[in-house]
Formats: sequence, C-alpha cells, structure tokens
Amino acid sequence: MESFPSTKPSSSSYSIFVAQFFLFLVCATQAIKTPFHPRDVLPLLPKEVSWPVLDYLNGAVDLLPTFVGAASSPENTAVWKGACFYENEAWMEFHNKTGSQFGGGTLHLKISKAHSWTCMDLYLFATPYRVTWDYYFVSREHTLEFEEWEGRAEYEYVKNKGVSIFLMQAGMLGTLSALWDVFPLFTNTKWGENSNLAFLKKHMGANFEARPLPWVTNITVDEIHSGDFLAISKIRGRWGGFETLEKWVSGAYAGHSAVCLRDSEGKLWVGESGHENEEGEDVVAILPWEEWWEFELNEDDSNPHIALLPLRPEIRAKFNETAAWEYALSMDGQPYGYHNLIFSWIDTINGNFPPPLDAHLVASVMTIWSQMQPTYAANMWNEALNKRLGTEVSTLLACPA
Repeated sequence: MESFPSTKPSSSSYSIFVAQFFLFLVCATQAIKTPFHPRDVLPLLPKEVSWPVLDYLNGAVDLLPTFVGAASSPENTAVWKGACFYENEAWMEFHNKTGSQFGGGTLHLKISKAHSWTCMDLYLFATPYRVTWDYYFVSREHTLEFEEWEGRAEYEYVKNKGVSIFLMQAGMLGTLSALWDVFPLFTNTKWGENSNLAFLKKHMGANFEARPLPWVTNITVDEIHSGDFLAISKIRGRWGGFETLEKWVSGAYAGHSAVCLRDSEGKLWVGESGHENEEGEDVVAILPWEEWWEFELNEDDSNPHIALLPLRPEIRAKFNETAAWEYALSMDGQPYGYHNLIFSWIDTINGNFPPPLDAHLVASVMTIWSQMQPTYAANMWNEALNKRLGTEVSTLLACPA
C-alpha cells in the first residue's frame, strides 16, 4: 500500500512556532499598557515554549540587581522607575518601638503606574549589616520593618547614607531563569563547561573553538625559554565559573597565568601563584615543568585551555634571567595575592564596571558574601583593604569608611 507523508507538524516544530509567536507578542506589547503582559503568563505555558523565550529575554547577568536609590529620611526620598511599576518612591521613618538604644525604622515604599495587571517588581534592600528582599504586586504604599538597628554603626550609616534599594530588572520569573543560567557555571560537568563557553560568547563575544583530535603540537619543551608566558583559561567547576565572571568584569580572555624559567642547568620550571600546598593553602610556587604539566594534563578537572606565548627575540634578549630567579625564589611559598585580585580589576571609583554592575552593587555583594562565606571574604577583600588602609581588622564592617 502506498503511504503518504503526514501533514501534521511535529511537536518540536509546533513548540518552536509557538515560542516565536509568543516572543513576537512580548516585543509588540513593550510600549502598550495591556491588562496582562505576555511575559507575565510564561509560567502557565509548557516549558518547551516558555524556556526558549526566557532564554532569549533573560541571561545570567539578569540575576544582578540594579541600584535605584537609597532612603534615609522623609526629607531624602528616593524616586525611580521600576520594571513593572513605573512610578516609585521610598523614604525611611526612624522609630524606637522596641525601646532599644538606637531603635529601628520603617521603610515606606509608594508604588504606582504598573504597565500591566499581572506584573510584579522584586527588590533587595541592603545596608553593610544586613540584606533582605521583598516583592510588590499591588499599587499602594508598602512598608518594610527594621525592628532594631545592629548598634550605633548601622544606625549612623542609615541616617547618613540610607538603606540601598536594588531592583531585580528581570522580575521574579526572569530572576529564576537567570539563576538557572548561573548555577551550571560552577558545576564540574559538560553542562557547566558548555554554559561557561556560552556565557563568554554571549557577553564578551569570545569563542573557544575545540581543536580537532588528536591533540598534538609540534612545539617541544626544548623550544620553551625563560620569560615565556602561559595564559590559562579554566572553563568548568568552581574555578571555571569564577574565572568566567572574572573575565566578564575585567575584559580579560584568560583567568590564570604562569611564567617559564630555566635554571643554570637548563631545567625548565614554572612559576605561578595559586598552587595548593600540602596544608591546603594557595601559595606562590615554583614547580618542575614535568610536575606542572602532568597536573594540568591529567589531574586539573577544570579542563584548562593553555596558550604558550613566547617572548619576541628582541624582548627575550633583554630578559634578566638572574633577576627573575632572585625574585621568584623570594616569593616562593608566599600566600596567593588575594590583596591584588579585586584591585587588579577595580582601580577607579566607577569606571571599571560592565553594565549592570556599579559600585553600589559591588559593595552590597561584598556585604552578602561576607555573611555567607566569611573566611573566603576575609581573603578576597579584608586582606586587600587592610593592606591599603594600614589597618588590621578581621571583618569588613570594622574597616574605616
């Protein structure tokens, strides 16, 4: 019996069509106030339709909140345009309902002019001593209570600088979608590797092209000289995710580096910072090439991409190998340079932040991270601030303003 091809579209092609049509609706209603916005009903749709649209509209950077203002008193009102509600204002009212030494406060938020009936705005509220969040669905005046300030320091801070207000521009659903994009960056899986590569391509235009097998090079160890540079890019696992974000904020295309040195007998060594010693500490180390290469080739689970960048002949002729060895040996075993890590990125007040990052957001992230990972935070910025301020404090809050 002769058979004929079916004219019924496949489920995958149908889902693609619906997703494209839905995306058209989202774009078409951006400038029109409607009873509902197509973006707001995405959770009600099948994931085959909703996730492609969300992936197009939102990305990992949508997880970053945007600073919109600070509220410190009724006389100092913050005013801004939200993602859902277009007219918003906030002010702080101090009180002492608990009878404590410094009392507390009520943050008043008046929101109005929603662009649709079904949207909502999601916010973070931060001081150097706490971070909280809330969301708003109805046009009216809302309040957020701070029952007691964490002592004189927080009271004085809020009185003079206010509670910082951050808007999650992507809304509740977009933020969840962004979390889904960020999570795999730090997983030691093929999914994580692909997510890191996709993030770098989307936000930096960087392409990491896979080399065809077999992975063979015509460069021999004998061709590596003192001063030759190793640019390393890790793309999966904890360090892969960290380096991906580091590349994005700094504009770099490598997240780690090392330098090659030959001793008087011609043996090749690698000097790098960040080697883990037997005590589990990250230190500066000088390792034999064979040991270093064996680890990177067979043990480093971050799947590093390594580029050898040799010095030009005229520069190599000027390279002072004796002085380089003297400095390397003086640094061998010293702690990893956490005190330079952030400040190699941030060296101006507000000129080093790719949107939507800004100084307010970075300060709040430091506050959050100090509460979640105090030991890691002590390495990342407490050490750096102590070095620059000439202090010896153990917490971020104790650093002088």
